[in-house]
Amino acid sequence: MSYAGKSVLITGAGSGFGRRLAEKLSGMGANLTLGDINEDGLAETKALCSGEVELVRCDVSKEADCQALVDAAVARFGRLDVAYNNAGMGGHPPKPLHDVTEKEFDITLRVNTYGVFYCMKAQLPVMLKTGGGAILNTSSAAGVLGAPFMSSYGAAKHAVVGLTRAAADEYARKGVRVNAICPSFADTPIMDGVIGHFGLPKDEAYSKISNRVPMRRVADVDEIVQAMIWACSDENSFMTGQTLQIDGGLTAI
Repeated sequence: MSYAGKSVLITGAGSGFGRRLAEKLSGMGANLTLGDINEDGLAETKALCSGEVELVRCDVSKEADCQALVDAAVARFGRLDVAYNNAGMGGHPPKPLHDVTEKEFDITLRVNTYGVFYCMKAQLPVMLKTGGGAILNTSSAAGVLGAPFMSSYGAAKHAVVGLTRAAADEYARKGVRVNAICPSFADTPIMDGVIGHFGLPKDEAYSKISNRVPMRRVADVDEIVQAMIWACSDENSFMTGQTLQIDGGLTAI
């Protein structure tokens, strides 16, 4: 797979999947526009990349920030070919639905759902002008399964799947492919935040989590990122509106 000369945008690029994705795509010849609310994290990601990189502080819960990120990509590279709407948050500590506050519910959807909506709203017109492109939205296994004690996160990620499918149908005849990736448990900073709520050592928490996964382990970041790269590659030209469940078999049971 080659991304040589492609203008690629990644949100949540300051850590986790976004950072590794940027590093990989840079080595494949992509021109990158990277957004994150964490500017120090962005700088660290850029240091890992070898090609052209534009950094933009972006809070995806704000429409103006998402538009500015896309504008920066077009100003620097003249077009936008691929967008990974990857930024997200784990949400509030696990709790029963009736204990979730309006504030907790709101911020979880603001980042995880509104962020994807705002980004696609800015990205699609640019792609339409140049004949098409590919968008991958980061949902979750919680976007296709129930998520007990994480109701707001599950709601937000289900909404990402809905947005993805609607956009895929709307823009398929205009050359834009839109898909979603639905990873389960992976060794990322967001995962560290989630297990931190339980007050367990990381190894013990991962062991308990792994018991829910048929493959009996959590994913390595590269296992998810490789799927992300393939999803938006030119070689994968006939897939749109799909949810890629990279989850060790979790959603099969």
